[in-house]
Amino acid sequence: MNNWPQLSSASPYQTAVAIKTELIGGNSQEAMNGLRELIEALARSEKRALKSQLVRLMLHIIKWKSQPERRSRSWLASIEDAREEIADLQEETPSLDDDVIRGLWDKAFAMAKRNAQAEMHKRTHITALSWPEVFEEEYEDSSEVSSQTDKA
Repeated sequence: MNNWPQLSSASPYQTAVAIKTELIGGNSQEAMNGLRELIEALARSEKRALKSQLVRLMLHIIKWKSQPERRSRSWLASIEDAREEIADLQEETPSLDDDVIRGLWDKAFAMAKRNAQAEMHKRTHITALSWPEVFEEEYEDSSEVSSQTDKA
């Protein structure tokens, strides 16, 4: 009998190999136990990846709103990249829907705010972010906007 929780946390590949071995040996119930644990471990991993991208996205939005004088194209790139990564995760794993994001929201915001304050070396006035601010608002490089206006 395998220690499925430990094995699946350590190596999804080795877990799949062990499941295959159980199936070849005719131990279908044990293989099902391993498969169930592997699916749960993969789901946890994908959820952690989603939370990580949500924290990254919120962190850069907090910095964008808190330090307008320090805005950079790299912050814009991070915002867009995190949004794309989240969309990709949701596409690849449909169970990571918007309700899952809402369930992660408060913890992700708290982590993002704490990390942003550490990076900025100052406290921020931001107490919350809305769904539109995080996923819909268009953030633009003001130097690009002003140079386009100057050309017109």
